[in-house]
Amino acid sequence: MTIKIFVTGGTFDKEYDEIEGKLFFRDTHLPEMLKLGHCRLDIDLRTLMMIDSMSMNDQDRIIIVENCKNAEEDKIVITHGTDTMAETAKQLGEAIKDKTIVLTGAMVPYRFGSSDGLFNLGSALAFVQTLPPGVYVSMNGRYFTWDNVIKNKRLGEFEEIQ
Repeated sequence: MTIKIFVTGGTFDKEYDEIEGKLFFRDTHLPEMLKLGHCRLDIDLRTLMMIDSMSMNDQDRIIIVENCKNAEEDKIVITHGTDTMAETAKQLGEAIKDKTIVLTGAMVPYRFGSSDGLFNLGSALAFVQTLPPGVYVSMNGRYFTWDNVIKNKRLGEFEEIQ
């Protein structure tokens, strides 16, 4: 069983420019993270885009949905910025019913060393193998269905819709 991973950017893959004092994108950290985590899964990795999810628009979400629809694999993990992850999950959930798709991200960039990204990636890979077909958000060891998740920006964590 091959698991497709689509990279879209987000905090997961941000770098810090010490001179400018800004976060920016270069390349995805996923190969390094999978190696560091001693991942033994059959992974097919593809970068779709490298953007902050606050900059993501409807056209970007269409690209994500179409790539998921067209993927041969029925188990897909998507790395995504946390600010609009629930919006993308909703579009995927409404469009795709026959695959298991798990979106995950990070609150702290991987390069910072204290990132939650490695844990979230491992959790997403475990969930994509065990959950039934559907679209899910996985953060901090929990998973949520696409139609019952929101980012609590005050607490900086995901929770079920009340």
